[in-house]
Amino acid sequence: MIDRLLGKKVIGTKQCIKSMKSGEGKTLYIAKDAEQKLVNPIVDLAKEHGVEVKYINTMKELGRMCGIEVGSAATLMLE
Repeated sequence: MIDRLLGKKVIGTKQCIKSMKSGEGKTLYIAKDAEQKLVNPIVDLAKEHGVEVKYINTMKELGRMCGIEVGSAATLMLE
C-alpha cells in the first residue's frame, strides 16, 4: 500500500479532466467510494489517453495520501 503520493499531481475531478485533456498525466487514482457518476467519465478519459488507473479504498484515504485534510475522489499524477 502506498502511504504518500510524491511528485507533481492535481487533485479533484475537474482538475484531473482538465490536465488529461491537455495531454498530461501518468497515473490516475480513484477512490472506490466516490460517486460513480462523477468518476466514470474521468476513468473513461484516462483509458482514452492511455493513463494508468489505480483504485484506493476511500476518498479520505486518497486525500491523506495527497497530503490534504479532506477526501479526494480523484488524483492525477503528472510525472
